[in-house]
This record gives sequence, C-alpha cells and structure tokens, in this order.
Amino acid sequence: MMVITLLSLLPIMFLIAMGVILRVRNLIDVSFWLPCEKLNYYYLFPALMFSLVGKADLSEFPVKPIAFSILGAVFIGGVALWLWRIWLKQSGPIFSSVMQGALRPNTYIGVAAAAATYGHTGLTVTSISIAVAIPLLNVASIVVLMHYGEGSKPGWPQIIKTLVKNPVILSVLAGLLFNSSGLSLPVAIDSILKILGGASLPLGLLAVGAGLNIRAARAGHGPVMQSSFVKLLLVPVATLFIGTSLGISGAVLATVVLFNALPCTPSAYIMAKLLGGDHQLAAGIITVQTLFAAVTIPLVLMLTQLLTYTG
Repeated sequence: MMVITLLSLLPIMFLIAMGVILRVRNLIDVSFWLPCEKLNYYYLFPALMFSLVGKADLSEFPVKPIAFSILGAVFIGGVALWLWRIWLKQSGPIFSSVMQGALRPNTYIGVAAAAATYGHTGLTVTSISIAVAIPLLNVASIVVLMHYGEGSKPGWPQIIKTLVKNPVILSVLAGLLFNSSGLSLPVAIDSILKILGGASLPLGLLAVGAGLNIRAARAGHGPVMQSSFVKLLLVPVATLFIGTSLGISGAVLATVVLFNALPCTPSAYIMAKLLGGDHQLAAGIITVQTLFAAVTIPLVLMLTQLLTYTG
C-alpha cells in the first residue's frame, strides 16, 4: 500500500520539480509566472473549489470530527510555538512568520495529492477540510501578524475587506451555500468548471516549484526548522491521534492527516511582507517545507496506515 501511495505522489513531485527547472534554467520567460499565479489564484482554483464543495455529499462524512481533528492539531502546534518563542526569546516578526508557516497549508498540493492518493473520498474530505480550515487559519495568521509584526499595519476594516475579497474563501463559501440549496449545476456550467479546475492543479504545482527560493532557505536555519518540524511532523501526528480518538478511520483519516501534513502556502510570503512579518524567513520556510514534504508526507501516511492496520 505504501508503494502505491508513493507512486501516486510522484506526479506531484515531478510537476513541482519541473517548475523549479523551468525557472532556474530560464526555459520560460520569467514574466510568465506572475500572470500564471494570478490566473490560477483568482479564477482557476476558485472554480475548482466551488465545484468540489458545491457537489460534495457532506452527509457521507463526519464533518465535526474532521473539523476538530484539523483545528485541534493546529491549535496544539500554535501553543507549542508560542511556548517555544518564550524559551528562545524570538522577535515578533520572526515569530509571526514561524507561526504562519505552521498554520497555513498549500491547498494546491493538498487537492492534487488527495485526488491522486484517495480519489473521490480524498477530494471530498479535502474540500471539507478547506471549507473548515482556510477561513479560520487566514484570520488567525492575520491576527498573529498584526500583533507581532512591525511597521505600519492596515486597520481591521481593510483586513476584513481583504478577507471578503479572497477568491478561495469566497469560492468555498459560495460552494457551501450552493451545496445547502439542494440545487444541481447545469451540465454546461459543470463542464466549464471541470475544465477550469482541471487546468488549476498542474499550473499551481508548476508555479509552486518556480516560486521556491533556495537562497532564502539557507538563511534563518533555526526558525525555518522550527516551523517545519511543527508543520510537517507535530501537527499531522497530533491530527492522527485526535482523529483516531474521534472514530475517524480509513481513507477519511488518511486524507485529514494529509491535509495537516501539507507544506506552507506560498501566499504566506506576501502576507508577511504586507503585515510586517519577516518575509525573507517566510520564503525560506515555504521552500524548505515544500522540499521536505516530499519525504514527510509519505512518512506520516505510512504511520497512519500502520496505526490503522494494527488498530
């Protein structure tokens, strides 16, 4: 089973590595990547999210245990980092970027990995996880950055406006509303969303690879490793034990663990830069976590399978 899991993740790793090569070797003009990221962030990925959440049969899955598992494990990771900060006497900007690195998952990798590894169940559980976690984790990251960051900070009205305009959050909320309405999508619109969503993941994974910053990864070794340990190991293991204690099992449990084992999202760099965090450290955290996740995700999924099997 573990070999199958590794093989299912190989295309994702390949696309990220391809993005790195395309960028480093300048095989595609560097001006391509920013419009590519904008296209995906504002249009393609929201189309995928709306389609997944809008059509998900939420009654088949234990939504509350999934939510408690994801958010409970993230809370444990956040408390651990806060205590760690007291011990290390970290500055506010460093701590805010370390915390954000441990809070926010890369949903491009998450959706692709869940679909490749666990099929329809993986996609549906991931869409539930995104609906539960992404709005709350975005708000939590902003609060941490506002409190611990330095420099001029936007007021709450501006922050609320930014959240309200976030295309991923909007698409998830719209999908939930549509799902609760009991309506079904017209065939033509459903086909359009499938085409747009199908383009989102490969472009998103290529852009993730192209955005990795190896130089930044070499700086700030301690905080980078601190955030990476919590995000890639502590939080997913905590998710596994919380989920098991709440009765989640099988592919649902594995998908929830996978979601909380994802590396930090690239948008953490932008948020750190805007709200006074250490954005260079954020770039290093994103890069190291994305590289390490190629090893840690299979490891935590193997642990999940072993625990489920022995249980």
